[in-house]
Amino acid sequence: MMPDCQDRISIQPTPALRVRESITDRSMAPAIFQQKLLAWFDKCGRKDLPWQHPITPYRVWLSEVMLQQTQVSTVIPYFLAFVDNFPDIESLAQADLDDVLRLWSGLGYYARARNLHKAAKIICETKRFPDSLEELAVLPGIGRSTAGAILCIAFNKSHPILDGNVKRVICRFHAVSGWPGNNAVNKNLWSLSAAYTPIERVADFTQAMMDLGATVCLRSSPACEQCPLIEGCTAYSEGIIKNLPTPKPAKALPVKQQVFMILQNRQGQVLLEKRPPTGIWGGLWSFPEFSTVEEAFIWCELRNMNIKAHKSGAVQRHTFSHYHLDFTPLMIHIDCENYSIMEGERGLWCDGTQINKLGLPAPVKQLCKQLLKEDKHDPIN
Repeated sequence: MMPDCQDRISIQPTPALRVRESITDRSMAPAIFQQKLLAWFDKCGRKDLPWQHPITPYRVWLSEVMLQQTQVSTVIPYFLAFVDNFPDIESLAQADLDDVLRLWSGLGYYARARNLHKAAKIICETKRFPDSLEELAVLPGIGRSTAGAILCIAFNKSHPILDGNVKRVICRFHAVSGWPGNNAVNKNLWSLSAAYTPIERVADFTQAMMDLGATVCLRSSPACEQCPLIEGCTAYSEGIIKNLPTPKPAKALPVKQQVFMILQNRQGQVLLEKRPPTGIWGGLWSFPEFSTVEEAFIWCELRNMNIKAHKSGAVQRHTFSHYHLDFTPLMIHIDCENYSIMEGERGLWCDGTQINKLGLPAPVKQLCKQLLKEDKHDPIN
């Protein structure tokens, strides 16, 4: 049972942990910071996450990549399904990318899955999991913070990390202003993270920093009274908790318009196309896309398709990190079972069973689910 973490945690006299460097102008020395945080972690930290039992380099690496820009609650079912299908790095390296993307479908940021697959092949070729910052940093999809987390948690080697949760804790503790994406601010945060990272119990400390940011030092409505670092938190003492970290400067995202052609044949099968291996939704299966409805009809005419009925659905929006995609579902029912795929096209007629075995972007998966609930032989009339 999780202990009552609202109780103030007492610090038992223990030898000070060794510190990399001193912070001379702060109200809480790094050794005290570490002791308070670790005492809180021993009582309140998360110790039953799936990737913690057992802890292996592969499971730590997989979980850290999945957790990039994604919450724990979202990641857990994906992690469990992934390790059930690929229990070790060898099975991942030998898998087809389509199977990897299928299990990643809905988790987003699909370059992570492609990079995992590439890195697994590289690691298997070297016949050892890299255990240094330099070796990890050259693998696709592993940045400095992810590498640090792998080294700390899987190998108990002391390295700082700076994921979103840790940035928030440090920004508030030291009242660091300025958007963390700014080079100077980011450099300062890395320096502070390194100064607080201990030599001993580094795996627990690293997990504790992430847990504190994820469960107490929340982006909105932080539970400051439960924080073991409240006595030294500058943002708390100055009443500016909600102002930090400084948000990214506002910038209007451009909007792109697309038509998703949901083409269904007489057998109730839907046409899907495999996207190019790189770029947005790289390697996933999606509907044929067009700039306009007219282009979609021309595409059908060139293939001598007999259109039985068609209907445009309401415009829907899917937001990427750098633009909005407004897409219009164009449902077309053709009076034939199949058609010849033209040279260079990667199309596939799929029924419900096949669709569930493919890697699909989240909005495509949702549209397929809606379609499969309708009458397969007359879905748009």
